[in-house]
Amino acid sequence: MATISNPGRPDPIVKVNDQHQVSHPSSSVLDVESQQAPPKNEVNPSVVAAPSSDDAGLEDNSNVPRLSLLRLFWFFFYNFGLFAWGGPVAQIALIKERLVIQDKWISLPRFQRVFSVYQILPGPEAAELCMFFGCLSAGRLGGIVAGLAFILPGFLLMLLASYVYSLAGFDNIYFNASFRALQPIVAAMILRATHKIADHSVINQRTHKVDPFLIIAAVCTAINGALRINMLVSPFKVGFSANLSTFHSFISLGLYGVIYIFISRRLWIPAGLLFLLQYVGYAVYVVYRGVPSPVSLALGIAKTPSLINLFVLGLVAGSLSFGGAYTAIPFIQVEAVLKGGWLPQSVFIDCIAIGNLLPAPLVIFATFVGFQGGLSGGLGNAFAGAVVITLGMFFPCFVFTIAGHNLLEKLVRNKFLSAFFDGLCGAVVGVIAIIAAQILKSSVAGIAGKAGESPRAAYDRVSQTGPAAVLYLLALAALYKFTNKFTPLLLLIFGAVAGQFIFIPVLDTV
Repeated sequence: MATISNPGRPDPIVKVNDQHQVSHPSSSVLDVESQQAPPKNEVNPSVVAAPSSDDAGLEDNSNVPRLSLLRLFWFFFYNFGLFAWGGPVAQIALIKERLVIQDKWISLPRFQRVFSVYQILPGPEAAELCMFFGCLSAGRLGGIVAGLAFILPGFLLMLLASYVYSLAGFDNIYFNASFRALQPIVAAMILRATHKIADHSVINQRTHKVDPFLIIAAVCTAINGALRINMLVSPFKVGFSANLSTFHSFISLGLYGVIYIFISRRLWIPAGLLFLLQYVGYAVYVVYRGVPSPVSLALGIAKTPSLINLFVLGLVAGSLSFGGAYTAIPFIQVEAVLKGGWLPQSVFIDCIAIGNLLPAPLVIFATFVGFQGGLSGGLGNAFAGAVVITLGMFFPCFVFTIAGHNLLEKLVRNKFLSAFFDGLCGAVVGVIAIIAAQILKSSVAGIAGKAGESPRAAYDRVSQTGPAAVLYLLALAALYKFTNKFTPLLLLIFGAVAGQFIFIPVLDTV
């Protein structure tokens, strides 16, 4: 069955059932608007009958448009690649709002489970979600095209930023002033996106009511982040007192999925024992092993920034980024900054900050690392280093998402695992909430003071927190008031201009 819509006038509707509506064929005009919101020219074969329960929607692809590869590329490039501001949390919220809430490609329960599955896969979840929807629309090749369309704008911008940085660095006070104003605005975007994602993640899909156990999972996961049981780091102030490595972050998320399986079956004792076990295990680890040293995660695979070492560094970091892009940060830092010593700590922090400001997956910071690492061999080698480390970083998520698409779909539809994914999705809210809090703190407080700084310099540094907090509140209010997709971009432009008036006098005296 095919549906062809005419953007010029509404089509007559034939009602098939209470859940689906099918339009009569009519002429279609391909214009810019149709590229931005593509008509459902051809729908995937699926069951057309109304679903008898929420689980039926887990297999329903009837609302997914069949797009050519060129149109699919433009759709994801324009709607998500160019507007992926605010980091992974904001990007996931944007994808859910457009494809699930507005266009209804798939049902909300199915999206929640898909999102949960991708949380336990390595790689940036937002890029993986784009690949997933691309696979639904045009098969595996469509998944590759959608993923590239989402990544390409941020990659090109980061490549440009890396080159500009190599020419001037961040010593220019005017550049620093704009950059200082943008940080709290980005933090506001992430908090707003966290709220959007949490709206449906703590809802019981059977009762359609708020589930207190899912809220508990979110809160406890946030507490685990505060205790550094999870591998959580601030993108503006990256440290390595975080412990138990990436593996424990994976375990922490999966644990609440298992606990929720027991809770959904009213097996309270096993659920309670597992809940206590995580903290007992953490205590035992610290007692017998202590807090790992800063270089305990290093494998020594990038002692020098050669092209092959940069590719392997990106490949290993991409393969270990379970639970999201933030878990790739400490691994690259320990290899490039602490173990290898070929990238200064201040430069690494700068690249994380730039990655949060660009419309791109956060792991695009690896492009910057590769560029700076390869710069010692000349400009051409720098560009080559940026390309190879980016290829290595994204290769695992492309392989898992594209090659394993059918298997992942079976996992999403598995009724036995549905409670596991619901619990995991609730726990993820805690992960992103603690990340949002860390970003808020570092973006408002700014950089830490230097040893031996003068009282005047300390006063000027502290005096930046007030204006930064005001910018944060204004940006947050604007994001709640105006829901247009151009709002984040306008806020960033406003922040860059406002920084010239707010922070230049302060920075000039430091």
